[in-house]
Amino acid sequence: MPLPFLTADRAFDTTDHIALPFDDHDQWRRPYRPGSWRVGAAALALLLASFVLLAAVIIAAAGAFSGAGVTLGMAVLVILAALRMLRMGTWVSRAGARRVAFFSTVTVPWAKVTSVRTVQQPVRWLGLPRTVQGQALVLGRQGGEQLLLLTDHNADFLSRVEAFDRAADTVEAWNAEYGVTQAATR
Repeated sequence: MPLPFLTADRAFDTTDHIALPFDDHDQWRRPYRPGSWRVGAAALALLLASFVLLAAVIIAAAGAFSGAGVTLGMAVLVILAALRMLRMGTWVSRAGARRVAFFSTVTVPWAKVTSVRTVQQPVRWLGLPRTVQGQALVLGRQGGEQLLLLTDHNADFLSRVEAFDRAADTVEAWNAEYGVTQAATR
């Protein structure tokens, strides 16, 4: 059953490699769908926020408006955290690659990228301190610095090896298309 809100992802699922009319390379896009762990955690956070909002309404109805305001503020923080959790990941555009973390965002223009490659290394399991052997997509920057873009054990790709491979190939293709072209023209 096709769902209308998933139709924008079809650009990454096609095999003919023809740009679709809505395929604007100047807009930031995630080259993969968010994983079930990330979506599930955000859904649980939003469920918690709905209960906190209900508690704020009950507290306000009881007449304790300062307590209701604090409870409302907590609910807003949980909602903002859930939305940020959904925005986390790797984004690409014609301008470069962007790694969005919970508290920070790093953008690297394609002209400053020296390599994008998949390596075998210890990676964090679901972002926790525990590490396991896995694959990681690493972006090499000028100056020898490296930026970890994707891992096969994060919240987007745990138990989805094919999706990790497709996403890594897509980011490498963006680098091949825009990184070399921009470096050659300078």
